[in-house]
Amino acid sequence: MRKRNESVLDLLVEAPWWVSVVAAGVVFLGLRYILPSISGDNLFLKGFSHAAHAFAPLVALILLIPMPISLFNSWRKRKLLDSQKGLESIRSLDWKEFEELVGEAYRRQGYSVKENSGAGPDGGVDLHLKKDSNTYLVQCKQWRSWKVGVKVVREMDGLLTANHAHGAIIITCGMFTQEAKSFALGKPIDLVEGRQLGVPGRTKITAWKG
Repeated sequence: MRKRNESVLDLLVEAPWWVSVVAAGVVFLGLRYILPSISGDNLFLKGFSHAAHAFAPLVALILLIPMPISLFNSWRKRKLLDSQKGLESIRSLDWKEFEELVGEAYRRQGYSVKENSGAGPDGGVDLHLKKDSNTYLVQCKQWRSWKVGVKVVREMDGLLTANHAHGAIIITCGMFTQEAKSFALGKPIDLVEGRQLGVPGRTKITAWKG
């Protein structure tokens, strides 16, 4: 589950690296030049703008701190995806690496990806995808058990309605039971099994498409 009290720095770490640069630039210009120009004769605003002018470089520098972290995370996820040799290597990943692998695969298809940033496995939505104004919910099942049952698909169907999403995708390294497949029929829920994953980042990546 996404943390309730995420700070601005937490959000910037999750965002692309250039978001930190833009945020730092906007805040610096706002505090250093725009705020003083609109303070007028108001003594309170004048005092505040004077302090803001002095602290503008420091605030901008703080907002740049997430940039190298974001760059490193992006590099690490690209490397994770590129290093996979097939289904067996994917199955050897832990649950968090599997989520990151799936998220990176969708980024390469042009999706905007919002990852679950919680400290532990999430029983609901692991990834939020967005493309062409459509939102998709993704749940990743990196289970040691071989088959994923209908209960998981039913829960995702409920989350799909609650989030007003365009569609949902459940991805597992194993298989889905026949009951799970039957329940998903006719619903905007894609079930992606291990045999469909192939080698992420190559031709079979289309099997992951929402």
